[in-house]
Amino acid sequence: MGDVVRGLHGGGGAGVPAPAKSPERARLHVAMLALQFGYAGFHVVSRLALNMGVSKLVFPVYRNLIALCLLAPFAYFLEKKDRPAMTPAFLLQFFLLALCGITANQGFYLLGLDNTSPTFASAIQNSVPAITFAMAAALGIERVRLRRRDGLAKVAGTMLCVAGATVITLFKGPAVFGPATAAVVTTVTAAGTTGGNKSWALGCVYLMGHCLSWSGWLVLQAPVLKRYPARLSVTSYTCFFGLLQFLAVAAVVERDAAAWTLTSGSELLTILYAGLVASGVAFAVQTWCIDRGGPVFVAVYQPVQTLLVAVMASLLLGEQFYLGGVMGAVLIIAGLYLVLWGKSEERALAAKLAAAGVGDDEPDAAAASCLKQPLLPSPATLESAV
Repeated sequence: MGDVVRGLHGGGGAGVPAPAKSPERARLHVAMLALQFGYAGFHVVSRLALNMGVSKLVFPVYRNLIALCLLAPFAYFLEKKDRPAMTPAFLLQFFLLALCGITANQGFYLLGLDNTSPTFASAIQNSVPAITFAMAAALGIERVRLRRRDGLAKVAGTMLCVAGATVITLFKGPAVFGPATAAVVTTVTAAGTTGGNKSWALGCVYLMGHCLSWSGWLVLQAPVLKRYPARLSVTSYTCFFGLLQFLAVAAVVERDAAAWTLTSGSELLTILYAGLVASGVAFAVQTWCIDRGGPVFVAVYQPVQTLLVAVMASLLLGEQFYLGGVMGAVLIIAGLYLVLWGKSEERALAAKLAAAGVGDDEPDAAAASCLKQPLLPSPATLESAV
């Protein structure tokens, strides 16, 4: 746990993580698997909370309150020397980060989850790296080089993710697997509903709003961290303003005092899990893994979470899997790996050019990358990279 705390304190400043030795590499893989179990459990626990009748506004209020109480002490004591002086500009930036990364992100997620299922919520989240790349490219933060294989891979991956999200939204299809598949096999299009007043298509739209908000938060967070290099403090301030924003919305929308009362131990456990595990422990572990293994290493494990959610949701919620969702998930995961490969290839090429003293914008730099090399590296290369 000490390594994780040190990673939280120093992870934000590392440019390129040092190569991990074999024992540490094993710890990284174990930590990432545990992290995916934790996040997969959050998807299922959130759905259980909604099924028990927990308010979609009360749930994130309690979740962020618990996360703030957990993270704020670490931020205060570990980052005393790293925090710049607070200014109105920083407060405004933290408020906007909370609006995008907490209020819109978590709000859209719960609305989407309520209308769809944990498995498809997790599947659509695989499109976040591609959406983030598209946003960064549109804002001029990320450069698109179509003459190089890494640029083509990122663009192709983004298009695959968009195609997969479109398939999930517009086509549900027949149930292909699930506890009740043998008894009832139905075909539902985008105009159909998931039961009651819930709409599958609307839920997918909400989940895309969740992914857009999440990606926007990642893009906006980068320049803030350059000027305020205290990651834990930024996260704590973001949680604080997100909590205030949810409270303001709840004061207008959720006026039933009974909605704020947790009537069972199960409701309390779901909220504690969301706050302590998903927003607290998981954040610490993920930050440490990014610091030691790099962001690409962490992102590669995202599809494992989708698989775990599918198994958990099937066992605990009796969830069925539909053809449209499976097809869309395959496209999104393929797009995810193309984008990640493109980013990895871009970093490797930039390192080679820097070592050779060649600028990334020079003609030779673009010509140095051709399409003769296969997209997927050999297993030996993959193992040495991890």
